[in-house]
Amino acid sequence: MGAIFDRYERDIIPKKAPRTQKDNLAEIRQLPSYFEKASIDGITPAHVAKYCDARTAPVRANREIATLSHILNIAREWGLTNRENPCQGVRKNKEVPRDFYAGPEIWDAVYAVAVPELKDAMDLAYLTGQRPADVLASRASDVVDGYLQIDQGKTAKKLRIRLATDGEQSPLSMLLERLLLQRRERGVRGPYLINTEDGRNVTKSMLRLRWDDARKAAADRAIEDMDPALAEMIKGFQFRDIRPKAASEIEDLAHASRLLGHTDKRITEVVYRRVGEVVKPTR
Repeated sequence: MGAIFDRYERDIIPKKAPRTQKDNLAEIRQLPSYFEKASIDGITPAHVAKYCDARTAPVRANREIATLSHILNIAREWGLTNRENPCQGVRKNKEVPRDFYAGPEIWDAVYAVAVPELKDAMDLAYLTGQRPADVLASRASDVVDGYLQIDQGKTAKKLRIRLATDGEQSPLSMLLERLLLQRRERGVRGPYLINTEDGRNVTKSMLRLRWDDARKAAADRAIEDMDPALAEMIKGFQFRDIRPKAASEIEDLAHASRLLGHTDKRITEVVYRRVGEVVKPTR
């Protein structure tokens, strides 16, 4: 299998989206420790199941077996085997989706102490429902003809988010107008929408530092206000929780799924909807 792993890394992974490349490279570094010396026709479902059971990181094991399954399917296309994929039908390790929901109290606490560029990133993340990396990658040139164009880095999915409906300007449209005006006022020379007050684009590491500072300040303030329960909830709030917050606060599941760029509404419902379904009372 060692040569097949090498060929897959050389010929297949570079064709994938950047985030998927990163994930697959990590997975393909782990798999050879168990499968490298195996022959492709010698791998059985029992071997795959044993790998899943023995792996100390059960969720990562599921991702690694998914990559192994793809490698074996590609190997069939290359004519290296005619056998059925041994990964098919193997029980995966149980996964419990993250269920943290940042309600108004938590959101407002962090937002109140955030620096301006973090507030901008929070607003853009919430109004678009996009991943942190795609928020930071949003460019001024993506605002075109009444739409915000999104090219998702993880999935390569392309979206156009409408900025007005029936002539009525949306909150996202108003946010983008403000961000574009800020760029001009600050003399920003770079292409990105999220910038510091001195005109630098906000990077992933900069966002993380600003988020950690705001979250700590918000938690400290909650402690001062004699609300340790709120402080603990604030400490659990991650920037990535903004995407499921957006999905949870859109009543129409189909709309939420399209905005997040999911091809299957079940993903939105199971993983990203973190509040109860809206229902009517008996009477």
